Amino acid sequence: MGFFDKIKKALVGEPKEADKPQESSKAESPEVLEDAGIQEPSGKTVSDTTLDSAPEATDKPKTDAAESETTESKVTESETAESEPKTEEVSADSLSAENEGAPDAPIVSETPASTPFAPKMPVPQPAVEKEAVQEKYTKGLSKSRKTFGQRLNELFANFRSVDEDFFEEVEETLIGADVGFDAAIKITDALRQEVKLKNVKKTSDVQNVIIEKLVDLYGEAGVGEVNELNMQPGLTVILFVGVNGVGKTTSIGKLAHQFKAEGKKVLLAAADTFRAGAIDQLVVWGDRAGVEVVRGKAGGDPAAVVFDAMERAKAEQADVLLVDTAGRLQNKVNLMNELEKIKRIIQRVEPNAPHEVLLVLDATTGQNAMNQAKQFKETTDVTGLVLTKLDGTAKGGIVLAIRNELRLPVKLVGLGEGINDLEPFDPNEFVVGLFKGLINE
Repeated sequence: MGFFDKIKKALVGEPKEADKPQESSKAESPEVLEDAGIQEPSGKTVSDTTLDSAPEATDKPKTDAAESETTESKVTESETAESEPKTEEVSADSLSAENEGAPDAPIVSETPASTPFAPKMPVPQPAVEKEAVQEKYTKGLSKSRKTFGQRLNELFANFRSVDEDFFEEVEETLIGADVGFDAAIKITDALRQEVKLKNVKKTSDVQNVIIEKLVDLYGEAGVGEVNELNMQPGLTVILFVGVNGVGKTTSIGKLAHQFKAEGKKVLLAAADTFRAGAIDQLVVWGDRAGVEVVRGKAGGDPAAVVFDAMERAKAEQADVLLVDTAGRLQNKVNLMNELEKIKRIIQRVEPNAPHEVLLVLDATTGQNAMNQAKQFKETTDVTGLVLTKLDGTAKGGIVLAIRNELRLPVKLVGLGEGINDLEPFDPNEFVVGLFKGLINE
């Protein structure tokens, strides 16, 4: 079974909530049984809740039955009034309940009757959070999904038969969708074989095969890939690299906000001392995230800033240190030497650091982002990628190209402009968001 078969149901667009009503109904039935199980030991409470009039007349004395019939509303009011102080004075009322016996039994049974409803509240929360992430991917990749669907529709409108010209057009369409040259060649070759095996004549039957091959190739390229950040039990040092204007400083601020929300002690290091306003921009994000920024003077030594940040992180027992670096292309020797110097300074304090070197890429630039990734990979020990502005581009297919050609794991993706819109990369959610609804049944 290929990767496509595993997520086909999600790609077709069938609602995952179809199974939820059954789960909810199954979940409610045990709670009803639990309610009955709680009330059965008292005996009278079960009869009171199920049959109001008859059991009261049979189980209780006539005097009690008469009082309950005439002053039924008063009894309920007194019970509710008695239940309120009992939550405050548990020890005193519990002793009196043992002495008084039967009259207090309904109150004892009513208070636990509400307890089975308490655990109901947190149960849907993980599902809601998961749905929110799915919705972010679906909305964030809507432009890419729409553009890719339009390209396929134009392709099939121009061809009515499957021939060699059709395959050449498929190849050009895939390259135009930023899935990469190598991926386009592989998919087109696999498509030729599939068409011959299945003896496909209509172009409309080819759309599912194209997407199936794309998804399977995407899954194969991700075997053994680790998309989670390499977090350490002590101090975790994450170095951010990338050209100016890709959203590097913004990504640092958003990630700092997430770590702070998780209860971690976070520090930021403003080591981009060359770009005008870079330090002030990071300070603004530090204020938004509620974390402190270690900084020096504009035009100063970036390595000195990093050293101060490392010493302070160790002294204050920080959990995470996020380091912003100068944003210029890595083909300049002086900048490469500067990055090597920063690494040496970090390793003086923490020999195994930096634990992540994240390259930030602007997804809207398409193949330009691919070229940047190639240059940085050749000159820097990049451990993962951060793809920003994925919601504002129709070139989401670049993830397939990066995964297939560079074998660099995507760690984080920007799916919106909000401070909470930097999400850990989920390969399954990404491919569903990119191709959802494009499969024809």
